[in-house]
Amino acid sequence: MIESIKDLLQKEAQAVLNIPITDAYEKAVNLIIEQIHIKKGKLVTSGMGKAGQIAMNIATTFCSTGTPAYFLHPSEAQHGDLGIVRKNDVMLLISNSGKTRELLELVELTRGLVPEMQFIVITGNPDSPLAAEATICLPTGAPKEVCPLGLTPTTSTTVMTVIGDLLVVGTMKRINFGYPDYAKRHHGSRLPRCRNMERYIH
Repeated sequence: MIESIKDLLQKEAQAVLNIPITDAYEKAVNLIIEQIHIKKGKLVTSGMGKAGQIAMNIATTFCSTGTPAYFLHPSEAQHGDLGIVRKNDVMLLISNSGKTRELLELVELTRGLVPEMQFIVITGNPDSPLAAEATICLPTGAPKEVCPLGLTPTTSTTVMTVIGDLLVVGTMKRINFGYPDYAKRHHGSRLPRCRNMERYIH
């Protein structure tokens, strides 16, 4: 059992290290800065199933670190929730296959409402239909799932989460998001005490 766990950890770690890193990350952060922090739009994330859960987590992490973000369920979007989308927003879409029907439909519907919408796409298939719609595509490297069936989203969701972290941290650095900013968004009594935070959490 111990050896099996070590093997799984090694495969997941290697998948993270194999994420393709290009200037697309800088372009994605620049787009987020321009549209959200300069033009006062927001980041709208979306995905189906496990990818949707990752998209939701990315949205909440962006919110807690100074970048307004909202998770939009692609199916609910087709029943009125698309109304949250406005000019100057940016959409971040996540799909391992890049063929998720609901996301492709979301792109079409969004362009009907906001024709100039720009899309950041995280996908395991940079040659997919969804990637073709992207302003900026961030490939995951399409790692093999550590699931013994090779089907359950495991390694793929790990790298999606890490890519989201890269975008969040890159944006935090660009906007100089610091301890006072963090404290304003979190209940002081729940924050861990540390030397740098102490003066901000009372």
